[in-house]
Amino acid sequence: MDFSLSEEHIMIRDAARDFTQTELLPGVIERDNKQQFPKELVKKMGDLGFMGIMVDPKYGGSGMDAISYVLIMEELSKIDASASVIVSVNNSLVCYGLQAYGSEEQKQKYLTKLATGEFVGAFCLSEPEAGSDATSQKTTAIDKGDYYLLNGTKNWITSGGRADVYLVIAQTDRDKGSHGINAFIVERDTEGFHIGPKEDKLGIRGSDTHTLQFNDVKVPKENRIGANGSGFRFAMKTLSGGRIGIASQALGIAQGAYELALKYSKERKAFGTEICNHQAIAFKLADMYTEIEAARHLVMKAAWDKDQGKNYDKSSAMAKLYASKVAMEHTVEAVQIHGGNGFVKEYHVERLMRDAKITQIYEGTSEIQKIVISRSILRD
Repeated sequence: MDFSLSEEHIMIRDAARDFTQTELLPGVIERDNKQQFPKELVKKMGDLGFMGIMVDPKYGGSGMDAISYVLIMEELSKIDASASVIVSVNNSLVCYGLQAYGSEEQKQKYLTKLATGEFVGAFCLSEPEAGSDATSQKTTAIDKGDYYLLNGTKNWITSGGRADVYLVIAQTDRDKGSHGINAFIVERDTEGFHIGPKEDKLGIRGSDTHTLQFNDVKVPKENRIGANGSGFRFAMKTLSGGRIGIASQALGIAQGAYELALKYSKERKAFGTEICNHQAIAFKLADMYTEIEAARHLVMKAAWDKDQGKNYDKSSAMAKLYASKVAMEHTVEAVQIHGGNGFVKEYHVERLMRDAKITQIYEGTSEIQKIVISRSILRD
């Protein structure tokens, strides 16, 4: 067992840390206040290779491993979880889905632009009545010969208002249940495709979240991903990798809050000494450090499983379940350590606390992760 990072991994982590301090940190509070999508920063992240981290270089990607992905996501999320979720969706769900299941034509046409950040991707699974229950797709894609006719609604779509390419999951044959579901590539300007108003969210306010409407949208046959009826499997396998991304986001949020709390505790004085010298605060910091480190090991194990070609369904679910719990609990503690200052935007921890909550909800709620984990251990 080797818990040390390679020199290459350290360089990747440090490059991401550099970027967050020089580019992401300035303006992060303003972007959150204004719900401002970081368009120019996305372009810069594309230039650094962050939008196609694990994509093969022949398609314009960085060709890095899942460990590198975790390291980059953690650093981005420590500063700006809105930026990191854009990176996560583009990498884990869109680029991975196309690279693993797309045709060569689809890869050349779409993946090459997504991997470089020229395009931003969105993953469209959730619906008003099909969130955790992904088999209950109401969006339909009727086979019309040389095209599919797409109708329905998707909601809670990250980058929904800014994406160029949308991967849409829809029901083609309801009688076949999960085997009647397909995945399709829909371009932004397709006739009949409408983007609804932006959601006014608690956290990750710099990322675009929209409801999407598909009204008699014609999708060419060549834009179906994979074999007919493979859409549900495509979605579930893609989400397993997505959970590593969100687990990394939760880890970064927790780590960012801990670092701010530690720094503040060494500066703020009460009763004649720095508050870190009071056992009540010191024990909070000890709990934070220990549980964040435990979360880090779970996240790294899931990434390692993926890199080794092992089944990572269970390990990614465990990582997301625990890291999101740690993020929620310890961002609250970071606010507590800051006292009244933690309740104002200037000190950043209140934003991290708001950002943390979504990690327990999207790409599979914590309750869904427990279903995945329990089924796996009962089957083994």
